[in-house]
Amino acid sequence: MTNRTIFALATAPAKSGVAIIRISGVSAAPALALLTGVSCPPPNYAKYSIIRNPSSGEIIDKGLAIYFQAPHSFTGEDVVELHLHGSIAVIREVLGVLSGMGGMYHAEAGEFTRRAFINGKLDLVEAEGLADLIDANTHAQKTQ
Repeated sequence: MTNRTIFALATAPAKSGVAIIRISGVSAAPALALLTGVSCPPPNYAKYSIIRNPSSGEIIDKGLAIYFQAPHSFTGEDVVELHLHGSIAVIREVLGVLSGMGGMYHAEAGEFTRRAFINGKLDLVEAEGLADLIDANTHAQKTQ
């Protein structure tokens, strides 16, 4: 496990109905508390939440927050997912707020999977298979 908390848009970076922003690491739960003004929901339950800019108090969006407590998450760390409206403005603002929080870093490509591997949640074959699945464009590629 690492002390760096990472975050990233987990869905495609485009206008959509729903966008998912994932946060993984020791500061995931505190970040959610800063964004919502309340403590984390119980693990593995979706909670309707109002997401605010902690500096201004201005509402950014309303959506679902899900907390996955370590080690019972994809990465093996505390993980928070924000299921928000897929507005480019909402996504940009939430990512901007997260980048301004101390100890938070924008994830590199594949970093969530790398953490899952390091923390024993995936073996190397599973990690490579996941990368292949994400890259699949056809049914044949998906089933190999």
